[in-house]
Amino acid sequence: MTQLDPTTTDVATNDALESADSPKLGRKRDHTKDQQILDAAIEVLAETGFDGMTIDMVATRAKAGKATVYRRWASKNELVIDAVACMKKGDLDTLQIPDTGSLRGDLVAMIRPPSILDAERKLKIMAGLASMLSAAPELADAANEAIVEPRARINRMLLQRAVERGEISGDVDLRLISLISPSMVAYRTLILRTPVDREFLISLIDHIILPAVGLGTPAAS
Repeated sequence: MTQLDPTTTDVATNDALESADSPKLGRKRDHTKDQQILDAAIEVLAETGFDGMTIDMVATRAKAGKATVYRRWASKNELVIDAVACMKKGDLDTLQIPDTGSLRGDLVAMIRPPSILDAERKLKIMAGLASMLSAAPELADAANEAIVEPRARINRMLLQRAVERGEISGDVDLRLISLISPSMVAYRTLILRTPVDREFLISLIDHIILPAVGLGTPAAS
């Protein structure tokens, strides 16, 4: 009896999956699975951590073929970064950009109190991301673009608005100041692995950001 080469069998299986999942010639790729895969990646990452996470687990959770996942993301690292970026974008998309008439009011209004369960889940997700970055530091720039920069862009908009209404000087380095809160939040979750709460964010606004733009620390009420 002919012995099957397991490597050949695996390749054949993957080829079969790829063929089954591949769109017909002339048709555009079906993107409906993308969000399901990203959501599944976040769920698996939160449950198992980065080291325990596999593409097989994600594909199973998303009810997709493994080849479908690999056709979109060449590696687990790329999938994790995109999944976390998508999660962050979803958080920001649900925010209403405030216009309270003051920089402090705008920054405070941006704080959305998370539930305890949501905070714990996100802490696990960020811990998984930290584990990935420790093994693949070359992905730090991509992680920064996915995690820090989106919130920094909103901060720059709020700071520019404060400049335009004459609340703060136009000489303030808006790009640098805009990075303070997202960088501190990333450090707190990625390195310290501590949840970000309202008290921490208010302290960051009152004792670091406002003095940095020349407004001083607000008087205690």
